[in-house]
Amino acid sequence: MSESPQLLQQRLFYQGRVFQFEVSKLRLPNGVEGEWECVRHPGGALAVPITKEGQLVLVRQYRFSLQARILEFPAGTIDEGEDPATTVKRELEEEAGYRAHNWQSLGKFALAPGYSDEYIYAFLAQDLEKLSLPPAQDADEDIEVVFMSFEEMESAIARGESIDAKTITSFYLARLALN
Repeated sequence: MSESPQLLQQRLFYQGRVFQFEVSKLRLPNGVEGEWECVRHPGGALAVPITKEGQLVLVRQYRFSLQARILEFPAGTIDEGEDPATTVKRELEEEAGYRAHNWQSLGKFALAPGYSDEYIYAFLAQDLEKLSLPPAQDADEDIEVVFMSFEEMESAIARGESIDAKTITSFYLARLALN
């Protein structure tokens, strides 16, 4: 196994409500020194909800950073000290208005390791119960619930619709788990 880089200096540039941005000066094992930026994030949890009719439950959500609405599975940031399974159950209820009675872990994956330490924990959510109250979205969310078949979702991905990477990855993890 190769040697790890040596941390020479670390500076916090920004502390936000969800993440922080830091710059680290490192000396690589080959002697080269440089600075690397990193977004430190607590991680997220995502549900791939499937109705008894085989429909995927997604949300179309406005994302300020892209200035567009994108198609996503219900997901959210893991609160401090919270288990990803607790996060995903809350987010499914809040964003889509469903409760799942059957959960299966699909694993975790790094979202953007080139600049962030965020991991997404993906779960398959089945045996869904529609809640009687409308979804309790956060004040800063603008969400529309969308239903798609697996074939419609695959076609949307192939057409290049605005779908985020965590949703595409989790869709294929769910397909593998179901086959």
